[in-house]
Amino acid sequence: MFPRPLPLIALALLATSLAACGSSGGEEEPPLSEAALAAVGEDPGAPTKALAREIDDLFTQEGLGETRALIVMHDGKRAAERYAEGYNEDTLFVSWSMAKPVTAMMIGQLVGDGLLRLDQPAPVPRWQRSGDPRADITLRHLLQMRSGLEHTEAGDPPYESSEVRMLFLDGRDDMADYATAQPPEAEPGEKFEYSSNTTVILADIAARALTDSDQPEARRRALSDYLHARLFEPLGMSTAVPEFDRAGTLIGGSLMHASARDWAKLGELLRNKGSYRGEQLVPRSWVGQMVTPSPKSPQYGLQTWLNRPTGEAEHPLFPDRAPETAFSMIGHMGQYVFVSPEQGLTIVRLGHSNAAERKAMLQQLADIVELYPAEGR
Repeated sequence: MFPRPLPLIALALLATSLAACGSSGGEEEPPLSEAALAAVGEDPGAPTKALAREIDDLFTQEGLGETRALIVMHDGKRAAERYAEGYNEDTLFVSWSMAKPVTAMMIGQLVGDGLLRLDQPAPVPRWQRSGDPRADITLRHLLQMRSGLEHTEAGDPPYESSEVRMLFLDGRDDMADYATAQPPEAEPGEKFEYSSNTTVILADIAARALTDSDQPEARRRALSDYLHARLFEPLGMSTAVPEFDRAGTLIGGSLMHASARDWAKLGELLRNKGSYRGEQLVPRSWVGQMVTPSPKSPQYGLQTWLNRPTGEAEHPLFPDRAPETAFSMIGHMGQYVFVSPEQGLTIVRLGHSNAAERKAMLQQLADIVELYPAEGR
């Protein structure tokens, strides 16, 4: 006797059951490589495999540019660390504009020492001539990028950029002289304009506060000694190398070098409000001002980018995916030291990404950030 054929509904159920036996119910993620798993330390503060996978994606996904170094610090401990081939913990990475918050920290120390005043006219000799409207520019205006000086950060063609001209063309030998010579285009305090040249003015002011000499070597030595004695050495930053122009002015807006671990130490210093191992290296109140929005730019404090919403689609960070109290040191081509105090988090990402790649890379970075809960610290 032949068996009776199964009803159609029974056949359908059988097919579903057989399919389930050979499937997990969804696409299985590819196994993690040894490099991905080795990047994550013990007790990283987030699920180990999830963190390893998000970091791996940052290094391997198309369209994000090249990630060369990544460090995740959680609650003061190194949760993860990874380098691309050819880079390691000893590699010195250029800051580009991540140098700006470092310059701001130095200015804060000088204010704390009583050598500079935040809300008094900036001590720039050229601006003190009778009738010069630039005499009303304060140190705070410079720190918040609202000096009112004429400036074009990114020009098209590039040689039209005020920054490019200062760094590489007619201003390169004496950058502060070039930057302070620019005419006003707005009233001091009335307009936000991001400007690397402005940070060079701050570096020149710092040098003048530390030495009366106009000799390049004396200026270079005074400022370098101060940075090392007051910031780099107490933090254990053994790799930090600041660059100076021919006039002895720190190129404080764009050219410092350090290892990824040393960049992480600066981020951790800011996360801890200027304190390191019980010593207040940068005044606590100053760090507070660095991460307070300026009147003309909710996404910017004192030389520091903030994760505050602006109401615009374009943003240097990701306020929809991390606490508004987060902030970052940001450098050209995708250098980031991202700090989220509420999450106990400091993330260093160093590499090379163009404008389109940076947008995608930032979202991948946010994927890592979102693995850590905000704890309302």
